[in-house]
Amino acid sequence: MSSDKFPLLQRKDERDTEVTWEDQQRINTFSKLNTRMERLEAEYKRQKIEKEYLDDLSMEIELLDEDLPVPYKIGDAFVMLPLEEAQERVEKEMESIDQHVEDLDSQISDISSQMEDLKKVLYKRFGNSINLERS
Repeated sequence: MSSDKFPLLQRKDERDTEVTWEDQQRINTFSKLNTRMERLEAEYKRQKIEKEYLDDLSMEIELLDEDLPVPYKIGDAFVMLPLEEAQERVEKEMESIDQHVEDLDSQISDISSQMEDLKKVLYKRFGNSINLERS
């Protein structure tokens, strides 16, 4: 296939701009930030799902009989715990996940801001010759 049949850019959109060392550093930084953003977003989704599971578990535990011990998973084993202790542990886990989600949200916001700044500089320099959009 020739590039004339399927051009990535219209000829009028191309720029013949030399890539300087500083430009390459910015591009590399953007790439690293993008990779980190993808990892953080995946972790954020996992933590949100875990939070939903814990919310469901918390509601189920409330329906249990207070006199019966509750199987609680610690590592790969289940331990029988009194209902109150199991509820406390679930609440602590939920608080921990909430904190972790807040931290992830903050990191994602910071990285997004840095990426936007780099986009402005790189698009100003290279125009449509560079694609920094996420798919």
